[in-house]
Amino acid sequence: MEPYAFEPELARAVTLPASWYRDPEAHRLDLRRIFGGTWQFVGHTDQLAKPGDYLTTIIGEEDVLVVQGEDGRLWAFSNVCRHRAGAVAQGCGNRRKFQCQYHGWLYDLEGKLLKAPEFEGVKDFDPAACRQPAFRVETWGAWAFVNLAPEGPSLAEWLGSIPSETAPRGLERMRPYKAHDFHVACNWKVYVDNYLEGYHIPIAHPGLFGQIDYKGYRTETARWHSQQFAPIKGASPLYERGLAEGQAPEALYYWVFPNLMLNIYPDHVQVNVILPDGPEACTTRFLWFYPDPEKPGLEAQWQENFEFSREVQDEDILLCETVQKHLRSAHYTQGRFSPQRENGVHHFHGLVAEYLR
Repeated sequence: MEPYAFEPELARAVTLPASWYRDPEAHRLDLRRIFGGTWQFVGHTDQLAKPGDYLTTIIGEEDVLVVQGEDGRLWAFSNVCRHRAGAVAQGCGNRRKFQCQYHGWLYDLEGKLLKAPEFEGVKDFDPAACRQPAFRVETWGAWAFVNLAPEGPSLAEWLGSIPSETAPRGLERMRPYKAHDFHVACNWKVYVDNYLEGYHIPIAHPGLFGQIDYKGYRTETARWHSQQFAPIKGASPLYERGLAEGQAPEALYYWVFPNLMLNIYPDHVQVNVILPDGPEACTTRFLWFYPDPEKPGLEAQWQENFEFSREVQDEDILLCETVQKHLRSAHYTQGRFSPQRENGVHHFHGLVAEYLR
């Protein structure tokens, strides 16, 4: 990996080196130091509503199990069996106990070992003292987050002003409706870079460009998040459906370090989670939430929103995959920032440098 010293002054700064987007060692450090030390969105509390409700997910290099315990609390712990690294649980569902698929070791809803079959005679081994490593789990409204790091900012500190700024939108009422994965042949940071600036909109997104006031487009940064403001000038159901009478159409776009995007519209929320699949591959997971998933006619409304999102996403995928290929060029190492348009990307690069040190 090439050395990189982050320059706080935007007008003097340079981007991350190309090798940070494609080197296997850089990817390993991303997983351990960034994803292993930040708050990660794992799901909606509807998926964890009753004791025994659980889901499994991957955070960085860790296979994680999230479950509602008998005490009504949410627990998060390693999904790697303490015996010989089998899986304690698969997928999602409801269980009162978890049995490793490899040798049948049995755990309770808090990760404590209940039974190790045929382990009689093993010396200096106390099943009662053996449990799965636990992780921090907190909620914002109806959304659950996990942090593998034992210390550091709380979720409330991490989100900063976002909960108060979005309170009038009633996010706690939003329920899961649809999910769709896009697989992109680029490093996860390439995709985040692209999301964090509107500089490319006039060239790459003609449909979106026709709906927003580009001159009024701006990005504001905070400690661990940024917000993009996109004034709406064109008529579109995406921005107008659900508006109160006389209210100007608008959308709120938040990014939370490292990989969470919140696209908040008048009648729904679209969440994007960027999942690293390798040095030069990622998954963009789109999740849609509505206050009433059973509302008549919602499927047609969602399909209309999805088609617009897919059009923009296809345009972005082309950009990101092209950039990833060109990062291998012998004639490109780093670039510069537009002070008017790329302060969000600069902010992101500062956080990456901070966590990778």
